[in-house]
Amino acid sequence: MTLKYNPFVVCDSKNKCIGCRVCELACAVAHQDSEYHTAGSLETPLFPRLTLIKVEGLTMQVNCRHCEDAPCANACPVGAIKQIDNTIVVDTKTLQTGACVGCKTCLLACPFGAIELVPAYDGDTPLYQYGLAYENMKTKSLETKELFIANKCDLCRGKEDGPACVRNCPEEALAVVDPVQSRKEKNLKAALGLADLVGNITA
Repeated sequence: MTLKYNPFVVCDSKNKCIGCRVCELACAVAHQDSEYHTAGSLETPLFPRLTLIKVEGLTMQVNCRHCEDAPCANACPVGAIKQIDNTIVVDTKTLQTGACVGCKTCLLACPFGAIELVPAYDGDTPLYQYGLAYENMKTKSLETKELFIANKCDLCRGKEDGPACVRNCPEEALAVVDPVQSRKEKNLKAALGLADLVGNITA
């Protein structure tokens, strides 16, 4: 049986990441419905599907690990989080059954904090809830409420050149890891190292 685990993006925070946040920008632009060429032409907010954490002495990209037994998918009450091929994705088509309803259960379930809720857009148009309004205490009026949906890494699914964060990192600090291949490479390295050690002891 050939094993195939879900790949995910890792960051070399110790040696390469400089905290420039290009990964966040590249991710957000790659998931826009419209194509933009200058910052001044943006008509919708940018929502990256990863987070760069900066603390003293360390910068680190926090991203979805596309877990094999994904807690977010197991917790979703409407089945909006699914595995498609080797990627855990959120169904954000807001007008159909089984799509994200913004309940925030996945946020609580994710052990990495890799999911957030963001306003939903159709192109450049913000979407609003149909039945739910809120009372604006300042104007004493009811106002329609924005629709929010879950937002997480999908490994730039459907894009032939792979994750935008990896492609655009100026320091090449990000890489897509295939756990099976990584394990095989570590096995080979360990075996060669042990063979050298045993050879030196018995020589």
